[in-house]
Amino acid sequence: MSKKVYAVFQGHKPGIYDSWDTASLQVKGFKGAKYKSFSRRTEAIEWLRDCVLTAKEPVAQPLIDLIKTQAAISSNGLKTSSSASSGMIIIHTDGGASPNPGVGGYGIVLQKGRKRKELSAGYQLTTNNRMEMMAVIVALQALNEPSKVILHTDSKYVVDSITKRWVYGWKKRGWKKSDGKRPENIDLWEELIELLRDHEVEFRWVKGHAGNTENERCDALVTEARKSKNLLVDTGYKSN
Repeated sequence: MSKKVYAVFQGHKPGIYDSWDTASLQVKGFKGAKYKSFSRRTEAIEWLRDCVLTAKEPVAQPLIDLIKTQAAISSNGLKTSSSASSGMIIIHTDGGASPNPGVGGYGIVLQKGRKRKELSAGYQLTTNNRMEMMAVIVALQALNEPSKVILHTDSKYVVDSITKRWVYGWKKRGWKKSDGKRPENIDLWEELIELLRDHEVEFRWVKGHAGNTENERCDALVTEARKSKNLLVDTGYKSN
């Protein structure tokens, strides 16, 4: 019988262990422990990686570093994980403008299995909300086929408007809110609604600047984009 490998995602000390005696010490007495056994180390690494990518709470940097290190020294015959085999795409987005309105930008990280892609762009004059929306739109436009997506954003404006279906009510009323006022960013809402017809998207709100590695990376992409010498024009933005 082949020796098992144990991966601990949530425990006293997350990591990969070669014996249950050692791994069990990390999960016993730990509320909400999350762990799994595997026949191969590469499978354990990929499972931990999936856990990190879909985590709703910040993940400790040492665990992320461990996954990167282990993946680098593993053999090329890496078995596809459950989320990769199902075609799940993990997206993180961020956007901002400073001042607001002002010079803005968006940042995106798309991941599918071991594939990763970053996108960003800066704009001469726009708003925080428009850049948060633009990030989501551009991310979904980058998908070349209907996909299952988990999309992380720190914008409650975007998440609540979609998941609580406010935007669909606005559209049904001829783009009027419940108070009769016209909502902002209608041009972008129209685009986003159309894109959501093509993809199965689960929106997840993440707290900004709270240690989520990919969210922090998106924030860095926004900062870099805003410093670009070739800033774009947000033609849909109307300055009041």
